[in-house]
Amino acid sequence: MKRDINELIGKIRDLEAELESRLIERRRDLSYRWTHGRAVFSRKIKEQHRSLKLTARKFLIDSGFLAILTSPFIYIVVVPVALLDLIASLYQGVCFPVYGLRQVKRREYVVIDRHRLAYLNVLQKINCVYCGYANGVIAYVHEIASRTEQYWCPIKHAARVKGVHKRYHGFLDYGDVGDYPDSLQEQRRKLKAEEE
Repeated sequence: MKRDINELIGKIRDLEAELESRLIERRRDLSYRWTHGRAVFSRKIKEQHRSLKLTARKFLIDSGFLAILTSPFIYIVVVPVALLDLIASLYQGVCFPVYGLRQVKRREYVVIDRHRLAYLNVLQKINCVYCGYANGVIAYVHEIASRTEQYWCPIKHAARVKGVHKRYHGFLDYGDVGDYPDSLQEQRRKLKAEEE
């Protein structure tokens, strides 16, 4: 049974690699190249993008009055997100070296670049910065938490869990006490040996 699960996990990883290569092909189709760590469009494509830009006024009108009224509820969330960002960074900076774990690279999760797109107006750019930051921090903290879970408690739940991290399927089965202490050490060894 465990071998079947490992084979399925392997197939999922192969599909993820195939998806990534297709996404790279798609990026080529969208006519941008990477220069100094940034996506750069040709002048012709930038002009085409600018021609598609909605004015901020039209954007607000199209969004609707009630949707605009909800914006304070959206943007107030930046306070706990920023606090979470700070505390998670501090946590891993203090604890991961003690555990012998590599630190999660924040810049790989918190990516803020959509504001450079010429077809977005100033309000859309602000929204994109906010969403890139908030979702990036959540993904960053998710990765820190998953490494912590593998180090301290790599046991699956009895109930089915949605949105599990990439390490979860390799955890020990719920109630399988077989060689728990040795298995826990093996999970820690795997985590320490993990490549980026």
